[in-house]
Amino acid sequence: MRGVIVHLLNCTPMLTIFHTNDFHNALDEQKANRLKALKEQSPNSLLLDAGDAIRAGNIYVHPGGEPVLRLMNRAGYDAMAMGNREFHFTSSGFRKKLGWAEFPILCANIRRARPRASLPVVPHITKTIGGLRVAIIGLTVPMITERMLARKVSSYIFDDPIETAAALVPKLREGCDLLIALTHIGLKEDRRLAETVPGIDLIVGGHTHAVIEKPEIVTGVPIVQAGYWARQVGRVEVEKIGNEVKVTGGIMEL
Repeated sequence: MRGVIVHLLNCTPMLTIFHTNDFHNALDEQKANRLKALKEQSPNSLLLDAGDAIRAGNIYVHPGGEPVLRLMNRAGYDAMAMGNREFHFTSSGFRKKLGWAEFPILCANIRRARPRASLPVVPHITKTIGGLRVAIIGLTVPMITERMLARKVSSYIFDDPIETAAALVPKLREGCDLLIALTHIGLKEDRRLAETVPGIDLIVGGHTHAVIEKPEIVTGVPIVQAGYWARQVGRVEVEKIGNEVKVTGGIMEL
C-alpha cells in the first residue's frame, strides 16, 4: 500500500488538449460528434478553437446566425479565439455573429471605441482541469487600429497582440500552472510571440492554415496549428513536472 501511495504522490498532472482552427463553416454534424467523442474519451481535456469558424466574411453578417457555432456547442468546446471572420465593426453585427456560441470567445487585444458598444468577447479565462490551473488568453490579428481611417466608423479598436500579451501574461502567470495563448494572428506572429513574451507554455494558433505535424518549438515554447476546413484536429499531451512543462502531440484526420 505504501508503494502505491508513493507512486500517486510522485505522479504529475496530465492534460490533453484537442485543437482546431479555420473551419470557415466546414464543420458538419459527423465531425462535431467525432470531436465530442474525442473529448469524452479523455476526461482531463480541453477542446479549443483558434478562430475563423464561421461562414461570414469580415464585414458581412448572416441574419439567421452562424450554425457552425451550434455544432461547436454540441462538440463541447471550452473556448475559441476570435478570428477576423468573427469580428464586426458595429456592436449589433458583432453580437449577431457570435450570438449562438455557448462557450467563451477570447480576444485580449480589442477594446471599445464607443462607451455604449457591447463587447461579446473576454480577454482570457482560467479553468482547473486534472489538477492543473490553466489560463487561456486570446489574441487576434488587428482589424482596425488607431492609425486607420476605418476607426472613425468602428465601435472597436485593436491593440497590438504582442504588446497586449506582454502586459497580461505576467499577471496571469502568477495564478496558474499552465498558460496557453490561443491565437488568430498567424504562424509568423506566433513565432514572434514565443520569442518576445516569456511565461507562455503553449501557443495554439490559427489564421495561416498551417498543418504542423508536431509541435514547433520556438525559444522553448511549443506552437501548434491544425490546418483548415475541419480536415484535421490537433491533439497535445501536456505534462507538468515541477516548474517544467512537457508537451508532445500531433494532428490527425477529422
